[in-house]
Amino acid sequence: MKKNPTKQKVIDAASSLFFQKGFHGTSVRDIADKASVNVSLISYYFKGKQGLLEYAVTNYYEEYLKTLEEAMEKADSLSPLEKLNDLIFTIIHYKQNNHQLTCFIQRELTLDSVFVREMAVTYLAKENYYIQQTFFNTLQGRLKGDMRDYLLMQLKGMLITPYILHSEWKEQVIGDYSHQIFVKKYVNTIQQWVEFITEKGISPKRNVTVNKANE
Repeated sequence: MKKNPTKQKVIDAASSLFFQKGFHGTSVRDIADKASVNVSLISYYFKGKQGLLEYAVTNYYEEYLKTLEEAMEKADSLSPLEKLNDLIFTIIHYKQNNHQLTCFIQRELTLDSVFVREMAVTYLAKENYYIQQTFFNTLQGRLKGDMRDYLLMQLKGMLITPYILHSEWKEQVIGDYSHQIFVKKYVNTIQQWVEFITEKGISPKRNVTVNKANE
């Protein structure tokens, strides 16, 4: 479906302002001014600020999950490790391409607000399923129980950290090119962690430790 450019301009303006000022600190007038549209147009398209928020977040997650599903389908012939590495890249690439809205959503998620319960739970459950299944397939049954779950928690933490602690990364991400460089470097860091725990750092008979023979 072809996107309405005016509608998208409003969404982009709102995403930027929500990121900078928060939802409650942003007025409809602020959004209209930034998007260079009439306030009445926002009411026409979205029925107000809350409707705009719901539309933007729903669209974000639906596009996100569609992107993950398409990437996983294309990677079907790859090895479990290659599938996981491809999924990691797809996730970070999407989040970085939607950086401001991603940061706003992640900030709201930490507050456990009505926004979380009503808008994100279903989408997050599906995202979690994709990550969990791909990660567990990569481990190939070598670990079970708490150890496996703790490692999954670490992986999911790495996938959201730049968007929760975004102020600590702001010096590295200025302009489109630096976004691309950040994706490349950060994805590589996560992939190295994955390769370590799946190939060197884990044995069913011991904890996750550095292989002493390689020190």
